[in-house]
Parts: sequence; structure tokens; C-alpha cells
Amino acid sequence: MILGVNIDHVATIRQSRKGIEPDPVMAATLAILGGADGITVHLREDRRHIQDRDLKILKEFVPVELNLEMAATKEIIGIATQLKPDLVTLVPEKRQELTTEGGLGVKSQKRSIGEAIKKIHNSGIPVSLFINPDIEDIRISKQLDADMVEIHTGMYANAKGKKQEKELTRVINSVRHALDIGLMVNAGHGLNYFNVIKIASIQGIRGLYIGHSIVSRAVLVGMERAVKEMKELIKEATVEMRLK
Repeated sequence: MILGVNIDHVATIRQSRKGIEPDPVMAATLAILGGADGITVHLREDRRHIQDRDLKILKEFVPVELNLEMAATKEIIGIATQLKPDLVTLVPEKRQELTTEGGLGVKSQKRSIGEAIKKIHNSGIPVSLFINPDIEDIRISKQLDADMVEIHTGMYANAKGKKQEKELTRVINSVRHALDIGLMVNAGHGLNYFNVIKIASIQGIRGLYIGHSIVSRAVLVGMERAVKEMKELIKEATVEMRLK
């Protein structure tokens, strides 16, 4: 199970002053030293955090998976097909949102998402769809020829008690169904050092994509240590899974 570290919010701090620090490219280097198997950035239409310059430099030197999160817009598709990251993850995007609020509306956007996948595939880039833990959304993702899905874990992460257990079951069932129909499966959103183990214990998940909680801890203890601590939790969960 790989760990993809999202460094968007290092750029958020930089953009608050429109300066040059902290540099998300340097943060990526430290994350990789800490054991990150991938670096994720979301190039938003409004460029609120990651900038085109960041993406270009990361593409030149990152030795691990570079995952570009993006909306399926003409401009960003053009950037992706020219730059060729290792993976594109299509996500919903609204200008007024603080962070991604849910999975793609694949039911209502079949045509536009399908066209985006074809264009990205034509450039030799695999595509993942960020979707809710919903069986129908998984089936549609397969129909649209996605290579993989990333299950939105935000509802699980924000719940407590029995409600969280219910949301965990939804995630587990979604992972199993996606694997059954031949999709690779990732998971992410809202995962932190306190709730990640139950998700990391789900058999078959290819990778976890985590950003805010790692960057938040990195502010206090440093990026390399923050990533190492998250990797240890994931390793602990996967070892326990094998022993069961």
C-alpha cells in the first residue's frame, strides 16, 4: 500500500503572502526522504495554492509517482497532456469550497468525464476518478474506462461511533466491488493519524492519498518526520491485516 502525500497546503501558506516560501517543491523532497511513495498536487483553475511553476519543477525531478488532481476542464486537460504526470485523478472543483467536498458526480457528468478520460488516455496517462463510496458510481467509473478509483473517505473521517462504523462498511464494500470488476482502488480525504488504521487495514487498497493532516503535523515536527510517522501507521495496519 503506497502513501501519496499531497503538498497543496504548503503552497497555501506560501500564497498567503504571495512570496517564495515555504516552497512546496522543497516539501516534496523532504516528504520523499520521509518515505512518501508519491507526491500529489491539485492544480486548481483559480491557482489558489499550487502554481504551474510548481508542477513543472516537480515533473522534472520527482522520482516517485506524481499524481495530478484536476478538474476536467479544457485548460487543465491541456496542461496535463503536455506535462504527462504519472497519474491524473479527476476531482470535482468549486471556486467557493475550502476543500473538495465530495466525489465526482459521475452519474450526471458521464459525457464530459468520458471525453476527458479519452483525451488523457490518448497521451498515455492513466486516470483515476475521485468518487463517493457508492456501488453505482463504481460501475459507471468502469464503464467510462477509468483505470482506477479513489474512494472518498471524508464521510468516514468526519463521523464518530456507530455512524463511523457504517461509513467504514460503505468504504469496504466499495473497495471490494471495485476490485471485483477489475478496477484498482485508492482511498483518501480526511484521513489523519487517528483514523487511518481502519482504512489502511482494508485488503486490496492500492494507495492512500493524504495531505492536510501530514502538512499540519509537519508544521510542528517537520515534513520528513510527519511522513515517517504516517508510513509507520500504514505499515502497522497492513501487517495486522496479513496476520488475520
